[in-house]
Amino acid sequence: MQPVLNYLKQNQKRFLAEFGDYLRFASVSAQPEHKKDLLACAEWLVAHGRKIGLDARLCPTAGHPIVIAKTPRKKNSRRPHFMVYGHYDVQPPEPFELWKTPPFEPRIAGRNIFARGATDNKGQNFAHLKAVEAYLQTGTPLPCDVTFVLEGEEEVGSANLSKFLKSHRAELDCEAVVISDTGMPAPDHPALTYALRGIIAFEIILRGPARDLHSGIFGGAVENPAMALAQLLAKVRDDQGHVKIPGFYDGVAPLSKYEREQIKRYPLKDAQLKKLLGAPQLFGERGFTPTEQRSSRPTFEINGLTSGYQGEGSKTIVPAWARAKITCRLVPNQRPAHVRKIVCAWLKKNCPPTVRLEITAGHGAEAYLVPPTSAPAQAALRALEKAFGARPVLMREGGSIPIVNEFKKILGADSLLLGIGLPDDNAHSPNEKFSLDCFEQGQRMSVYLWQELSATDGHR
Repeated sequence: MQPVLNYLKQNQKRFLAEFGDYLRFASVSAQPEHKKDLLACAEWLVAHGRKIGLDARLCPTAGHPIVIAKTPRKKNSRRPHFMVYGHYDVQPPEPFELWKTPPFEPRIAGRNIFARGATDNKGQNFAHLKAVEAYLQTGTPLPCDVTFVLEGEEEVGSANLSKFLKSHRAELDCEAVVISDTGMPAPDHPALTYALRGIIAFEIILRGPARDLHSGIFGGAVENPAMALAQLLAKVRDDQGHVKIPGFYDGVAPLSKYEREQIKRYPLKDAQLKKLLGAPQLFGERGFTPTEQRSSRPTFEINGLTSGYQGEGSKTIVPAWARAKITCRLVPNQRPAHVRKIVCAWLKKNCPPTVRLEITAGHGAEAYLVPPTSAPAQAALRALEKAFGARPVLMREGGSIPIVNEFKKILGADSLLLGIGLPDDNAHSPNEKFSLDCFEQGQRMSVYLWQELSATDGHR
């Protein structure tokens, strides 16, 4: 293994330059004007994969292309096969004015690199590419076959990936899927994430008068949609943080004693979390710790709220409409279709007759849970400890990666969630960053991972 580890150490300067090239692509999947940027980013990945010794190709879809990159393998290989999944698309960078430097011009400060997509997810999947490069370029035999699947639609729901998996099932059949798109609680606390929250997304619009009205002439005679929307949403939750929609908590299982013991090992304490978030005070569902609230409890969140005039100065109107973007984060055993049904029914029942309610459904996904005691999970924990020199923690992640359930359903493979992002990396926020120490340690973790996974029993 030493030649592989030496190669990583000797090439970090070049890796960082290549990482910067990767980050410069404005691969924002949610905005149609960036379609060419996404294609260019995918083509760059294919070229880079070929350069480092992978068999890489671009696979068109009805949306943005998927990149497949495979390690060289013999025909009818009987070696274990693992997949690395990641995504090259990124979140919209707005609001631009809150960035200290342009989001697609990477900036290095200390041991961090700042850019949109740095931690979510370009830096994390690039660490795995560099680890495999180290094997290939030093002539060190890999004990397994590895296939990279890098998509360009994760941030908008992975609409085309399921169809792609089904049509390429034989090629992608694998023992397990490795995903580094989560995080770890601190630099000295690497983590295996064994559960993810699910999600449902939707948008609601309340429509009142046919047009914006003069608030002096007509105000008081018609319902104000903005006020009606605020009052409707205020009914969703009580002052204890409990969602009042009947049936919202159906299927939610309590945490086990073992899980609560693992949560106690998390290094991020409440006071540190408060400081990190810049909040006047933490708030969440009564009866649960902040870590439990943000990882193992369902939520109803207002993601966006708009109505009426938003420019400078005043404009005295009764707005014609008001809009809110909503997501509910779900936990294992909750069914997204059921939650969507009861939430929409509740909104319709409680909407006043003075406005018209419209609901537009968005994406949805089940929560995910993988046994942390399985052989692949234990192999991953050993790789983490070797790379970081610290005992890993087991954790639940509050975010969602909708495709992990599809990997299980279509390929029959569990996912190993080995995130190397940190809590202060500002994923989805201005000034997103990625720790260069985590970048290097993530490469070493990936090097060890293929050895540990290949040595486990029970390969299919």
